[in-house]
Amino acid sequence: MTAGVCGHSNPTIRNTIISTITQTGLNLGATTTAETSFAEAIRRRIPSIEQLRFCNSGTEANLHALSIARRATGLSKVIVFSGGYYGGVLTFAHGVAENNVDKADWIIGRYNDVEGTRRLISENKGIAAGVLVEGMQGAAGCIPGTAEFLHTIQTATRENGMVFILDEVMTSRLAPGGLQSVIRSPYDNTVLEPDMTTLGKWIAGGMTIGAFGGRKELLAAYDPRTVEGSSERKVPIAHSGTFNNNTLAMNVGLVALERVFTPEVCIELNGMGDWFQQGLQERCQGIRMAVTGVGAVCNIHFTSDIEETGINCVEDLVTQPNGVQAILKDLFWYYAVRNGYWIARRGLLSLIIGTSKAELEAFIDMLESFVKEHHDLLS
Repeated sequence: MTAGVCGHSNPTIRNTIISTITQTGLNLGATTTAETSFAEAIRRRIPSIEQLRFCNSGTEANLHALSIARRATGLSKVIVFSGGYYGGVLTFAHGVAENNVDKADWIIGRYNDVEGTRRLISENKGIAAGVLVEGMQGAAGCIPGTAEFLHTIQTATRENGMVFILDEVMTSRLAPGGLQSVIRSPYDNTVLEPDMTTLGKWIAGGMTIGAFGGRKELLAAYDPRTVEGSSERKVPIAHSGTFNNNTLAMNVGLVALERVFTPEVCIELNGMGDWFQQGLQERCQGIRMAVTGVGAVCNIHFTSDIEETGINCVEDLVTQPNGVQAILKDLFWYYAVRNGYWIARRGLLSLIIGTSKAELEAFIDMLESFVKEHHDLLS
């Protein structure tokens, strides 16, 4: 999946794991210099993060970010979007809260609906603590958010006193500064500057990791120190977790950012991903197939209509469990496996360091063979 961007057994990461175990050891709970260096490396990549804290997963990162939004505003409800996946207990695949820890506290909007979202945020002023959104919905099928949609969220949350949380658990690998650094406003060409950003998956080279950060005044909710000029103590939000800053994740993460998935490598890999997606899309012309995504992460879809008008939200991908689209999805997955390619069964493709153009060209050829063999089902 997208966590493995550095590869399955990158030698630099392997050597760091070994040296950490042999020279440092497994250290749990204590603050380390590696933790500080790793945090600084993340801040250099994503300037909107003024302060951050580490945790164990993207799920945890989003839960902690929500706790900050709720503390800062004194409100409990949060606006999310149908098709959103913000972690194992924060799933909204079908426009409802699934496997959720607090089902009554969610207001669910439609992804990429600019006017509807602006209205939803305005109507919930004083009700919702914030908005949690992915720059590209990953689990929904790699559906990119439009610049207008995401900048509308940023503007409207500021106008209505809400916290803007951008989930970059998956998308932070799509540009050196995360997706927020390349999504420019159609009005003034500025990049996104969310109040909070959540990270995970790939930033520690595939180790278990999560991080949440943003504006300094928001992260102060976790600061246990006495308020300046006051004898009263704040009541901080507790942040426990034995493995939050464990030495393996901290040391490997620092190496992954500074020596493996560098900005230059990130740009090169995602540029190849753009080329790969274009090749796939060319093979999908005039049939019930489409490709969505950004850079080195994309998804192949089987659509209900040849004249596809675009996939802008999960509602555009509604399929019957035993319909032709579901059959084609499984058929392609088995076809790919039979020809030597393992992909996610839902059609997700995630390129990793070391993938060659020759391998991708062969995959495109395999896709073309599938289209020719099953043209009657696709046309």
